[in-house]
Amino acid sequence: MAVGGEGLRERSKAARRDRILEATREILRERPDAVLGTERIAARAGVAPATVYNLVGARDKIWEALAAGFMDALERRLAALGDTGPQEVVGATVQLFVDDPVVSRRMVREWEESGLVLQRSPLTRLRQALADARTRGTLRAEVDTDALAVIVGTACVGALHQWVAALIDDDRFRARSLFALDVALAAAAADPHRDRLLAPLRTRGAV
Repeated sequence: MAVGGEGLRERSKAARRDRILEATREILRERPDAVLGTERIAARAGVAPATVYNLVGARDKIWEALAAGFMDALERRLAALGDTGPQEVVGATVQLFVDDPVVSRRMVREWEESGLVLQRSPLTRLRQALADARTRGTLRAEVDTDALAVIVGTACVGALHQWVAALIDDDRFRARSLFALDVALAAAAADPHRDRLLAPLRTRGAV
């Protein structure tokens, strides 16, 4: 009975934490430059201010929790896609950002460790997709696909920060991220696949 009670308490805490984070997203969508005070979030979530602090933490922890929720959503999206190639991994990641632009931009601007935002789910899946491409012979056998994934991820983080700063729009954010991937794939291509992997670079307009 005690075990069941403990499980119920944990589910209740998780539900309240989800309400707190969704309340935070709602506040940001309504007022993109809003200051995220604990009392304001608590009032919207229907919990005590102390609950916000206990279940999520101080302000930087709120941004960190939003980023973790973003990664959870991305993992679910990628899992739903099934066996994904590198293009699908990069495309799904970019799309998740642009689907909720206000929250995404504030999260990246405010979270001190925002450079890590692409380090979990997308990078893991990208590593796997590139390793699979090497196994199939699309990429050369000697290619270090982990290093290749890091290079692509770094370029995508750069495009993300340009998008966050409103220096590029959604389409250019997507194009620049996919362009970085195309360059990496073309550079690592096995001979029988080189022309095919070079084709996007020859036809893509300036990004």
